[in-house]
Amino acid sequence: MKGDRVEVTVDTGDGSRTYEIAATRAGRRVEVSTSRGVVEVAEVTRTGRAVRTGRFMATRVIALVEHPAEESPAPGSRRTPPRDQAALL
Repeated sequence: MKGDRVEVTVDTGDGSRTYEIAATRAGRRVEVSTSRGVVEVAEVTRTGRAVRTGRFMATRVIALVEHPAEESPAPGSRRTPPRDQAALL
């Protein structure tokens, strides 16, 4: 979902470096996978095609933080307050 982002902090030997991969358009999402000692973070379209990918050695990854998009109400929808049970009796 647009607004999803993942921050990856990696040990570079003489310090650390932080990378950020985010879903930049509507309908895209960020997926994280780990296999064979490699952490892969990818921005993926609705059809599953990777648009942007970051690959990091798992032994060098210090932190991986996923930030989900803020949920906002759909345009045109109104939130109705909960009904009072006493008013129904």
